[in-house]
Amino acid sequence: MRLALEEDLEVVGEVGDPTAAISLARALRPDVVVMDIEMPGGIALTKALHTVAPQSAVVIFTLRDDAETQERAREARAVAFVAKHQTEEALLAAIRGATAAHGKQRRQDHASSVRREEHTDDMRDRPDK
Repeated sequence: MRLALEEDLEVVGEVGDPTAAISLARALRPDVVVMDIEMPGGIALTKALHTVAPQSAVVIFTLRDDAETQERAREARAVAFVAKHQTEEALLAAIRGATAAHGKQRRQDHASSVRREEHTDDMRDRPDK
């Protein structure tokens, strides 16, 4: 895979087991996790990543391309599903799309958080009636 050759993408980690995936996602906080659901516990791991690394979007990349697997991936909150028989361009597009969509959501969440903090500060500055 040529992900490391793409100028706008940076591969920050690679693992082969679920425990390492959770630990690395928690530590590195990647924008996108590319998950092969053939990894032991792949679907459950996808769900778990939303708990330990909510800032990370999950793109499923797998040999399985059946409707049931796609549905399970959606239920696990994967943002994209790419079968390995598809082109590299399909995977790159899914990663870039996930990065853009997830980045936009994080900016909106941050803006909402800042507005809440400002509102709280304004309320503290008001004299009691």
